[in-house]
Amino acid sequence: MIEKMKFDMGGAGAVLGAARSIAELAPADVEVHFIVAACENMVSAEAMRPGGILTASNGKTIEVLNTDAEGRLTLADALVYADKLGSVDVVVDIATLTGACIVALGPDYAAMYTDDEDLHERLGSAAKQGGELFWHMPLAAEYKEQLKSPIADLANLGAPGGGGSITAALFLQEFVKKESPEAQWAHLDIAGPVWNDKKGGATGFGVRTLVGLVESMAP
Repeated sequence: MIEKMKFDMGGAGAVLGAARSIAELAPADVEVHFIVAACENMVSAEAMRPGGILTASNGKTIEVLNTDAEGRLTLADALVYADKLGSVDVVVDIATLTGACIVALGPDYAAMYTDDEDLHERLGSAAKQGGELFWHMPLAAEYKEQLKSPIADLANLGAPGGGGSITAALFLQEFVKKESPEAQWAHLDIAGPVWNDKKGGATGFGVRTLVGLVESMAP
């Protein structure tokens, strides 16, 4: 699907859309950082190969079992960057991360992963107000075993057999709350509703929810 990179950068697009909207709305007394892990995604002689080892920016090594699970590798570094900002209250990442999410929830619903009930309620309320559909999915600790690698700290892909959206979220969880352990974290997998061919392509899904979350944090 190299021809659909406009779909694949839907999460980054939502972040940029939210940045523009929040800049115009200027909610009082809220500091927001927008981070986009931008990079080239191109077939080349320098491209990663299946079985290669990548070292993340926090020093963790990752066995790249599948080069199509590439978004989580750049997103991991973005989360490390966010975690190191200091005095962070909330970290939310958003991405068209997995086809497994579309299998699980279809084209209209996005997946929400968080173990923080307050953040779950804030995001849920923002999504409802913005007319965006999310389903709260489990960060199933028993699936972490699938990410074990014999030659690296973890693999970038879970074992075959299902649960790919969950293991992707568990992979990202390895890169948050290290420097800012009190921060609330949520991962939003928007692979389904971010694109609609019948409506001309990109839908802008996720922008309203992110904006609503920021507005809810204004004192």
